[in-house]
Amino acid sequence: MESRRGPLKSAVPSNVVSPVRRCSRTACGRPAVATLTYVYADSTAVLGPLATYAEPHCYDLCAEHSERLTAPRGWEVVRLLDGSAPARPSGDDLEALANAVREAARPQERAAEAGGAGRGANPREVARRGHLRVLRSPDN
Repeated sequence: MESRRGPLKSAVPSNVVSPVRRCSRTACGRPAVATLTYVYADSTAVLGPLATYAEPHCYDLCAEHSERLTAPRGWEVVRLLDGSAPARPSGDDLEALANAVREAARPQERAAEAGGAGRGANPREVARRGHLRVLRSPDN
């Protein structure tokens, strides 16, 4: 919209909204490189690659804050940062995430009836902590 004096300027500077996600830590404006998620039921903090989308219960961290991350006493920190991992999630990653969310949402009785009771049900499962599972690579 133009007036006789020239184009109207917004009251909010345009640099407030940036396409680059920033670190969630107060007063830190560096670009985010990792996403932190808390799994309260398992007393676990999971630090992984930057999520594709900003989620309301996740925290984006810059390189410095992700390296210095500590968890509360009694909590475990799981770091999923791997230099060989792809920068963007693949279709298989998204499908695995969707399946994990569905499995975690099922009541325990129905999960046992479906054959998910124990490590013997899935030969690729290496370890388990609550609803988090560590799976053997399909290449092995």
